[in-house]
Amino acid sequence: MSKATLVIMAAGIGSRFGGGIKQLEPVGPNGEIIMDYSIYDAMEAGFDKVVFVIRKNLEKDFKEIIGNRISKIIEVAYAYQEVEDIPSQYKDRFHNRTKPWGTGQAILSCKDVIDTPFLVINADDYYGKEAYKESFNYLTNPENTNHKEICMVSFILKNTLSDNGAVTRGMCKVNEQGMLSDIVETKNIEKEKDTAVVKKADGTVENLDLDSVVSMNMWGLYPEFMDTLEKGFDEFLSGLEVDDQKSEYLLPTIIGSLLDRGEISVKVLKSVDKWFGVTYKEDKEMVISAIKELIDAGMYH
Repeated sequence: MSKATLVIMAAGIGSRFGGGIKQLEPVGPNGEIIMDYSIYDAMEAGFDKVVFVIRKNLEKDFKEIIGNRISKIIEVAYAYQEVEDIPSQYKDRFHNRTKPWGTGQAILSCKDVIDTPFLVINADDYYGKEAYKESFNYLTNPENTNHKEICMVSFILKNTLSDNGAVTRGMCKVNEQGMLSDIVETKNIEKEKDTAVVKKADGTVENLDLDSVVSMNMWGLYPEFMDTLEKGFDEFLSGLEVDDQKSEYLLPTIIGSLLDRGEISVKVLKSVDKWFGVTYKEDKEMVISAIKELIDAGMYH
């Protein structure tokens, strides 16, 4: 039987959420959190293992709220993303750093617990059932023997915006063969009436097409990708100023660079499902009502 692992990035600090741990906020009628629905959809699609990427200081709460419960129905492993988990030669240079190093480091922290193709998702995003089916079928297709070809599930920008503030999205260009040709991590995207805009630091405003293809950090990868990430992380750290507090090693940027250099190719799988997630505290009510609609439609019980 084909095996594939779901990797859930849950080490985010949740600073915009007003102090609470947004990944652990209940949104379902029986106290379910977004991850419950993601894991359910992934299992239904065929995934047989979950790796939670968390911070060690979240472990106790995390296991109580979801980990112990989920481990009764699917194999569970944990990986820990900590600021100090960097190659030893850089520890002195960044000993004052308090912020983890981003999604690239999050995936790298799973190196010892993954030995099958794997799908990466954010803990606080609801992606829809179709996305898991598409990615499982792709990752476990015996014809996909070139592990330098990875996949990404794409979404439509208008289905991913928040009414309550700016969001960051990977803006994508897709060629006629359905392959990713460019991806740019774009911050401060806001909904404005019937359009989306990026307000730049210099005061200028860029308008975005609401039907643009975007990445929501849903990547299908192979264990071999870890070596590429490890090498890239070393190069990334070596290029930073001493005690850099902000730079992050981000999957969209990493994959964009690998694409530019022709080292990988990325098959773009399409999801027409509406994405939703809890970026801001005010998003929670919208997510609760969206989940209720899905339950009423018979998608969950």
